[in-house]
Amino acid sequence: MSKGFIEKWLPVLISALVLSVFAVIGSTLVGLSYESTAERIAQNERDALLRQMAAILPPERYDNDLLTDTIEVRAAAELGADSTTIYRARRNDEDVAAVLSPVTTSGYSGDIVLIVGIYADGTVAGVRVITHKETPGLGDKIEEKRHAWILGFAGKAIGKPPLDGWAVQRDGGQFAQFTGATITPRAVVAAVRRTLRYFRTHREHIFARAAVPTPPAPAGPEADPHG
Repeated sequence: MSKGFIEKWLPVLISALVLSVFAVIGSTLVGLSYESTAERIAQNERDALLRQMAAILPPERYDNDLLTDTIEVRAAAELGADSTTIYRARRNDEDVAAVLSPVTTSGYSGDIVLIVGIYADGTVAGVRVITHKETPGLGDKIEEKRHAWILGFAGKAIGKPPLDGWAVQRDGGQFAQFTGATITPRAVVAAVRRTLRYFRTHREHIFARAAVPTPPAPAGPEADPHG
């Protein structure tokens, strides 16, 4: 190998080696940073979810851990997502309420994700908006901090009002719409109605306890070493 060849390519090789070293160090630091913060991020997410649920379901109403007493359901037609986690609230092992998070794609500007608390008797504990992209000053009035409209679902149920009353007033229902924004509240009302109907139809499945494993059958006499 000639001296000229070495002089020409040695700086390139050194630069490549230095870049490789920095890449390895950077990847290691990112990995360590993620590991050190992953648990904290997960805890923050759990705390945020509990705060959202506490806004619609008072913690004193139940004594179990909502984040572990859950069931996964696949009900895209009713709840909007391919898979939905349902949180079950119980007190003294009695069913109290379920918290569902339906998604409606019928918003004016995209998906609207809700959280809906339903007491065991089918009455709405409360509804809140988790995420949306609705127009500021119009559709964003579905947020509690923007308007009290969303609070009006508490105490409602299928039959209170009657099913045909579960619509905005412009469509002949009992729920107000916003001036200049009918699509957004219409989508939310329809999503809550579908969620209530799903709950009413699948209540037993929603609150079902985990199946208790069947104990193994006792060994027969031929398996008894003392027989």
